[in-house]
Amino acid sequence: MKINFKKSYKFAIKSALFISLFVSGFGMILSAILFRSTFSALLLDGLISLFFVYLFSFFVLQYRVERFIYRRVKKIYDDVSLLESSTFINKPITTDMETLTREVKKFATDKKLEIEMLQVREEYRREFLGNVSHELKTPLFTVQGYLSTLLDGAMDDKSIRKKYLKRAEKGVERLIYIVEDLDMITKLESGDLNLEFIKFDIVKLIRNVFDLLEMKADKKKITLAFENDHIQPIFVNGDKDKIQQVVENLIVNSIKYGKEGGLTEVSIVNLTNKKVLVRVTDNGEGIEVQNIPRLFERFYRVDKSGSRTEGGSGLGLSIVKHIIEAHKEKIYVESEFGIGSEFSFTLEKTFITDQFGLKKNKN
Repeated sequence: MKINFKKSYKFAIKSALFISLFVSGFGMILSAILFRSTFSALLLDGLISLFFVYLFSFFVLQYRVERFIYRRVKKIYDDVSLLESSTFINKPITTDMETLTREVKKFATDKKLEIEMLQVREEYRREFLGNVSHELKTPLFTVQGYLSTLLDGAMDDKSIRKKYLKRAEKGVERLIYIVEDLDMITKLESGDLNLEFIKFDIVKLIRNVFDLLEMKADKKKITLAFENDHIQPIFVNGDKDKIQQVVENLIVNSIKYGKEGGLTEVSIVNLTNKKVLVRVTDNGEGIEVQNIPRLFERFYRVDKSGSRTEGGSGLGLSIVKHIIEAHKEKIYVESEFGIGSEFSFTLEKTFITDQFGLKKNKN
């Protein structure tokens, strides 16, 4: 901490003035009564007395007040500065009460905000740990149950042994799926996941995803389609595999929460000469307004019943958000409960060169 401090002269100036006026006035009255001095002599003595008494009082008061206040205020600064994040560290000490009060109020406000933020983070940490525990516990107990049954004698029956081992394998696969998703999010958040930017046709990529998820959609009789049936190739710049994962996760979600016989529609809009907007729209359940701000949190589920009938790791939308942000792009969500939802994200548009060396994008 610095030893210097800001000085305040207001108290000493006013106090010295009051003292010197009183002493000079009292001296003039005594002189007039005792010595019968003339008015001019009284005035001269009074002014001389006023000057010297004022100087003496000012310096004594200023010195004593500074020493008195400084020692006590310095202890406050020292105690507060023990806090690592304190804004008082390396600040000059002030003996001005207004300044000190202002700084203490600011310190108290900062600490209050910091405590509130820590409480929010603690609440999020508890919720996150509870969700991780729940997600891992279900497949772990499933695997443990099947293996315990086999060890208790069921493995002597070949048909039961094969069936239970397959189910245990599915539980292990789910555990691996959750851990891999967590690992990807951790790498995306820390910046350790390197993206390989290439030029690719986003339309072709989406058609490939449609083919991959066709059987899953057919189970709920959901149609996967482009808004424009005759959409032309559109070339973008990004990590092709990661963008495919984004599109897959969004379409899987639209199927998962879509209505029987519903529609999942993808459209691509030219925002600017350099940006396109990819939109995934469905006419499914929709999302209530209060749940929208937390959709991209890890393990956050709109359904609070704890049901896991739809499967998934609970990390899909969080991964989507991190991948898009890693591309320095934006993701948006709009939804109306009971009507449907729309997730959209931006991508950097790129151009191909034709046979004449001219840049163009076919859309």
